[in-house]
Amino acid sequence: MVRHPDAAMKARLRRYWLAPLPAPPERYRRGPWRPGFFRSGRRSTALTARLGLWLGLAFGICFLTGLLSHVIQHPPGWFWWPSRPVRLYQVTQGLHVITGLASAPLLVAKLWSVYPRLFAWPPARTVAHAAERGAVALLVAASLFQVVSGILNIFQKYGLMPFFFTAAHYWIGWLLIGAMLIHVGTRPRRTEGLSKDRRRLLLGVGAAAGLITLFTAGQTVRPLAPVALLAPRRPGDGPQGLPVNKTAAAAGVLPLIDDPAYRIILAGPGGELSLDLAALNALPQHAAILPIACVEGWSSTATWSGVRLRDLVAMAGADPDRAVAEVESVQAGGRYRTSVVAPEHVRDPLTLIALRLRGEVLHADHGYPARLIAPNRPGVLQTKWVGRITVREET
Repeated sequence: MVRHPDAAMKARLRRYWLAPLPAPPERYRRGPWRPGFFRSGRRSTALTARLGLWLGLAFGICFLTGLLSHVIQHPPGWFWWPSRPVRLYQVTQGLHVITGLASAPLLVAKLWSVYPRLFAWPPARTVAHAAERGAVALLVAASLFQVVSGILNIFQKYGLMPFFFTAAHYWIGWLLIGAMLIHVGTRPRRTEGLSKDRRRLLLGVGAAAGLITLFTAGQTVRPLAPVALLAPRRPGDGPQGLPVNKTAAAAGVLPLIDDPAYRIILAGPGGELSLDLAALNALPQHAAILPIACVEGWSSTATWSGVRLRDLVAMAGADPDRAVAEVESVQAGGRYRTSVVAPEHVRDPLTLIALRLRGEVLHADHGYPARLIAPNRPGVLQTKWVGRITVREET
């Protein structure tokens, strides 16, 4: 029988893939590669499997909620995000950060449980085994990167990250999920019981994850604020009882917002209008109870009042039901100095160009003289120190 060329090629590749590799000399088998180096009897495949299940669930929730946050901030053409319910993003991003923090002790315990396997001897038995170990190394590195960089972001330690956090976290997230799925698909299934000591260890890891959740969830869940011992933000902190990420001084806008010549330029199909604070305050004023929900996981709800964006859009000569508004800050630079408000939010009566917070004139750090506040949007898209609004109608 004549073998088909494709079958012959597959057979050669299979032999190459599974061919034994030469073992390294025994003199290099030192340190963690030495027999008997790892002596703990608490490690087991059953413990590792259960930790992996918990960690996989946490990473899955983080990935989906993080992906949602990313596409809200950088929407592709097909994406649509509603303005209601007003707290939806507050819930999804709070869940993202809380789950990410809870995954830290799970990841540490998981790595401890598999640590000896990382030093198996020989390091690679076949090309296939070497590829599998490479995938595991990628999974470990991506997991550590996501958890550590996420924690640094929550605490705003951007100086320790020589890269743009959002982009790196997004792309490494895809890498992590891909490596995790490959790892799950290639691992053999084993059933094994847990000893009493291992059950206690598993319970301790679960308790640590639960306590971290309890002590950080208060930055999102207001009733838990008194016990938010590990949270970098609390709902009532900051001027006018609201946290701040970037101050007016840090943004370099103080001379501009204190200038008596301050105006908002409103540009649209009907031409350009220049509105000073007196003109804005003379327009019909409306109030809305809305949260500021930050990507770092904290959120706080307050009463805002000002001019409805849809009213300004109508003044610009556009139909509020199908208009898009680009809101620009007087801030000279920054990745989020402008934000695009889609028709779903433009037409919503809760979307305001706010002039007051809790009945008081906005504090400079909260966007004085005027800021955007809209339902169900990330805080980075709630543009502060508004200087220009450009309106166009969707075709």
